[in-house]
Amino acid sequence: MNRRREFQPPALLSSGDMPASPGPESPPAGPVQALERLGQTHVPELDTEWYCIPIIGQIEGHMVLPPQNKTTKYEHVIPQLVAAEQNEKIKGVLVILNTVGGDVEAGLAIAEMIATMTKPTVSLVLGGGHSIGVPIAVAGRYSFIAESATMTIHPIRLSGLVIGAPASWEYLERMQERVVRFVVEHSRISEAQFRELMMKTGELARDIGTTVMGRDAVRYGLIDEIGGIGQALAKLRELAEGPGPASPDRPAGRVVQ
Repeated sequence: MNRRREFQPPALLSSGDMPASPGPESPPAGPVQALERLGQTHVPELDTEWYCIPIIGQIEGHMVLPPQNKTTKYEHVIPQLVAAEQNEKIKGVLVILNTVGGDVEAGLAIAEMIATMTKPTVSLVLGGGHSIGVPIAVAGRYSFIAESATMTIHPIRLSGLVIGAPASWEYLERMQERVVRFVVEHSRISEAQFRELMMKTGELARDIGTTVMGRDAVRYGLIDEIGGIGQALAKLRELAEGPGPASPDRPAGRVVQ
């Protein structure tokens, strides 16, 4: 004889009793999350006195670039610089560049942050420090460039709709003046030399300007010295232990209003 089974509703589970099911939507925690979001591990958890900031790919500004582009987001870099400035365990900041340039105002914002830090800052150009990467490269208290690296100096370009009016030209000229003034004030290159490199014709196929090799960048006074990671870290230690914040012939962190 078949007995009729009574229906038993499943027991309800509270949120605390629910089993944790790791899915693709759950974000990773700890250093892995910081690596995926910021491109580097969480510095306060590292046993080091030096803070490394990579400036790679294209510097992203107020517009989000396509996902296939490698970018440096200024809204990620600026909080890291603030954290390094406030962290008592950090004695110096190393900025490593391999960038094609990007947004002018975002690049200048990063450069101003680096230039006004009270802790020693050293920049190292590897591969390339092009376009708006030039002000970031010279913003540190001391700068290095690899012998095989290059820096492209050219005038500011506008993309998108440009209204052909005198106001547009004046805006472009003022923005160009901001870049020139910053580079001249934070390096040993003269304004006349920098403008000559910027307006040179016949060297770039699709633009006016100059591609400066590593030793030429040092010869022009744009970069302080030829070197790599070893020299950069040694200089950072020297600046952190030295008596003065800057050398007499090259004041650091001075911004012209």
